[in-house]
Amino acid sequence: MEYNNFLQKRLKIALPLWTVFFPIIGIVLLLLPYGTDSALYAGLLGLVLMVIVVSAVHHAEVVAHKVGEPFGTIILALAITVLEVSLIVSIMLTEGEKASALARDTVFAAIMLILTGIIGLCLLVGGARFKEQQFVKQGVNASLVALTAIVLLTLVLPNYTTSEVGPVYSTSQLIFVAIISLVLYGGFIAVQTVRHRDYFLPAKEDGASIEHAEPPTKITAITSLIFLLLALAAVVLLSKKLSPNIEAMVDGIGAPQSLVGIIIAAVILFPEGLAAIRAARKNRLQTSLNLALGSALASIGLSIPAVAIVAYFSDFTITLGIDTKSTLLVMLSLFTISLSFGAGRTNILQGIVLLVILATYLFTTIVP
Repeated sequence: MEYNNFLQKRLKIALPLWTVFFPIIGIVLLLLPYGTDSALYAGLLGLVLMVIVVSAVHHAEVVAHKVGEPFGTIILALAITVLEVSLIVSIMLTEGEKASALARDTVFAAIMLILTGIIGLCLLVGGARFKEQQFVKQGVNASLVALTAIVLLTLVLPNYTTSEVGPVYSTSQLIFVAIISLVLYGGFIAVQTVRHRDYFLPAKEDGASIEHAEPPTKITAITSLIFLLLALAAVVLLSKKLSPNIEAMVDGIGAPQSLVGIIIAAVILFPEGLAAIRAARKNRLQTSLNLALGSALASIGLSIPAVAIVAYFSDFTITLGIDTKSTLLVMLSLFTISLSFGAGRTNILQGIVLLVILATYLFTTIVP
C-alpha cells in the first residue's frame, strides 16, 4: 500500500494502479504466440477482459467527473459505441457475407439490453434503496422520441420495403437510412449539449443537498482518458480473439447464432451498465438515464452508418430487418419505458417489469 501511494505521488495521478496496469497486460497477452484453442489461455484472456472492462468504467467516471454533465456521459457513450462499431466492422471484414446479420443482431441486442437490462436494474436498485427517484422528464422524452424513430426506421422498416427481397435495404435506401440516422443522432446531441442542456442535468430534490467529491486534476483526467482509450482497444481485440470460442459455445448448446450478438453486446455494454447502476445507487438516476439512453442512441445512430459504409465499399448485403417476435419485444420495451417515465418519478415495480421483458427476450432467443 505504501509503495502504491509512493508511485501515485511520483506520477502525480490519483488512480488505482490496477486500472493502469491491466489494459497494458491485456495488450501484452494479445501479443503472445498462443491460440484460444488452449482452454487455460482462453480463460486467462476472459478474466483479464473483465478486469479491463471494470478499469474502463473507472477511467470513464474520472473523465466524466472532470468535464461534468452531460458531457461526461456522452464521452462514455461514444467510447462504448466506438468499441462496438470497431468490433462489428472487424468481424464483418474478416467473415464477409457470413456476418451479414451480425450488425443487426448486435445493435438489436444492445438496444434490448439497455432498455430492459441496464435501465431495469437501475430502477430496481434505485427503487429498492430510495423508494422513488426523480429525473427531468423533458430530457428523457427527447431521448425516447429520437430513439423510437431511429429504431423503427433502421430495424423494422426494412421488412416492409419492396426494392429488395427480404429484410434488407437497397443500396440507395441504405445510404438514405445511414444519413437520417446521423441526422437524428446529431440533432439529439445538439439538444443535449447546447439547445436544452438543462434537460439533461440532474434533477434537484426539494431541500436536498448533494455532496460532490473534488474533481480530479487535469493530469489525472488526461491520464484516465488515455487509459480509457487503451482499455477499450484491448476489449475490442480481446473480444475479437475470443469470438470463435463464443461461437463454438453457442453451437455447443444448440442456440441460434443471434445469441452471439447478445454476448458481444453484453461484453461491450458492461462498462456502461456498471457505471449506470453505480450512479443509480448514489441516487443520481438522471446520470443513469443519460448513460443508458444516450448509449442506445449512439449505438444505433453511429453503428448503422458505419456498417453501411463498409457494406457499400465491400459490395455485400447486410440484413437489418428484425423478425416479428423481435419487433413486438422492442415495441413493448419502448412502450413500457414511455409509461414508466411519464410521471417524472420511478419506483421498483417499473424495474421489475423491464427485467421481466429482458428475461423473456433472452429466453425466447435461446428457445425460439
